[in-house]
Formats: sequence, C-alpha cells, structure tokens
Amino acid sequence: GFDGLAAQVQHTLDADPFSGHVFVFRGRRGDRLKILWWSGDGLCLFMKRLEEGYFIWPEASSGSVHLSAAQLSMLLEGIDWRRPRFTRRPVHA
Repeated sequence: GFDGLAAQVQHTLDADPFSGHVFVFRGRRGDRLKILWWSGDGLCLFMKRLEEGYFIWPEASSGSVHLSAAQLSMLLEGIDWRRPRFTRRPVHA
C-alpha cells in the first residue's frame, strides 16, 4: 500500500516520496504495476494489470532508472520501449 511503497522509496531508493516524482514498481510476475506519486496534498497510488503479456522492465545498475515521458508511456502500455520502431517518412508527396 501507500506506506509500504513510500518506505521502500525512502529506504531502498534513498529518495523522497513527497518530491513529486513518479515511482513505478512491478509485481513478481511482471503483469502488474503500481505507481506512487505525490500530488501536492496527498499520495496517489495507481495500479495496472495487463490481461496478456508483461511489462518490459528496465535493467538498473543502481537502485533506480530514469525514464523519459515517452518511455514511461510505452512502458505503461506494455510496449517494448527499449527498441521503438519509427515509421519512415514518405519520399514523394
């Protein structure tokens, strides 16, 4: 819950859960995510479960990983954000 995840942020990641940063945690099976975020007046806890597949989780050499907004968006959609494929631009109009 809120308190357990906030304690993990403080003690394991050595970060401030009330900083306004988004902290994302993945379940053991990889099909569930919990997101902890301080909105300014309270902690918000969001959860998502994929019906099929699993979330592509970044490998961390330290305790945390920083993702761009686009990478986080793809992670939340279950897309492999490590190798996104860009569409080609048309050669002729």
